[in-house]
Amino acid sequence: MRYPRKARFFRYLCLPLAVILSCPPMGYAGEGGSDIVSAQAAIFSNSTEVIRYYGKNVHSRVPPASTVKVMTALIVLERLPLDKVVTTSVRATHPQPSKIYAKPGEKFRVRDLLYALMLKSANDASVILAEAVAGSEDKFVELMNKKARELGAKHTRFANAHGLPSKAKQYTTPYDMYLIFRAALKHDFFRELVGTKSRIIYSLEGRKIPLRSHNKILFMDWKKKLHGKTGYTKAAKACFVGYLHKGQSICIIAVFGCTRRWDDIKYIVEHYGGIDL
Repeated sequence: MRYPRKARFFRYLCLPLAVILSCPPMGYAGEGGSDIVSAQAAIFSNSTEVIRYYGKNVHSRVPPASTVKVMTALIVLERLPLDKVVTTSVRATHPQPSKIYAKPGEKFRVRDLLYALMLKSANDASVILAEAVAGSEDKFVELMNKKARELGAKHTRFANAHGLPSKAKQYTTPYDMYLIFRAALKHDFFRELVGTKSRIIYSLEGRKIPLRSHNKILFMDWKKKLHGKTGYTKAAKACFVGYLHKGQSICIIAVFGCTRRWDDIKYIVEHYGGIDL
């Protein structure tokens, strides 16, 4: 059957229109998110203008790995002077690496342990600081969970101060970690910590400890740097929570369960946030 010329015109006009209407809007991740993003769960939001650019399973529970240390640092910054001297207990030497291999009785200033915590992701530094704040790591974990509730991180439960696997369940969500990281950014010293590539610290006994950030973005040839905290365990896979600027706005990204962490971050920030890295 041959259509009249006018009918054929409208028929061909409607075909591309139908294709356009069938596509999801730009920036919408859908229930499962983009196949390009390997992260099991992620969020990317402009925290200044309260705009979410991207979301994938934002309220799903995920193992936090060492992103837990963002909360550890936040509580320490709220409760301890940076120049306070603290002492390593025997128990604080027990966690598995990554660590600074602190020795029982070895003394450090809080500020130096915070650098170890956030750059080297030192698990022993986490326990030293937790005990200095609360007397024990268990008591410190109570403070962590209380603070999470205060911040509205209702689907987060901490079991230790460092993020290593625990017999007790430990989990967060991308949205909850966004809230926790946003609160930590209010502290000037926290912003300095996550933006530092490397540093040398010393125990009060004079032991020299070189530190290098696990955040590879700081060493990449990107136009913009994302300052933040990495995490990795076998169960959690690769994780990251961090921030960058878009004009005058602060944008926060959190990705969990990644097999291609840095590629995920670059794709989400550029494709959904319109920020050229």
